[in-house]
Amino acid sequence: MTAEVGIAPDDAGGYGLEMKLHVELGGIEQAAVEQLVEAPHRMCPYSNATRGKVPVTLEAVTA
Repeated sequence: MTAEVGIAPDDAGGYGLEMKLHVELGGIEQAAVEQLVEAPHRMCPYSNATRGKVPVTLEAVTA
């Protein structure tokens, strides 16, 4: 897994954070990889605290 945190323009004319998580898992189907990445993101207290405030892109792929 790799994580990237960057700065991007926001809707108010300023700047804010943006995040990208790239997860590669081998030996399982693409749909399963996506579920394994999305489920914790929905439950994570940090994700819940920043949801709607910090854009997060999830990239889940099979290796």
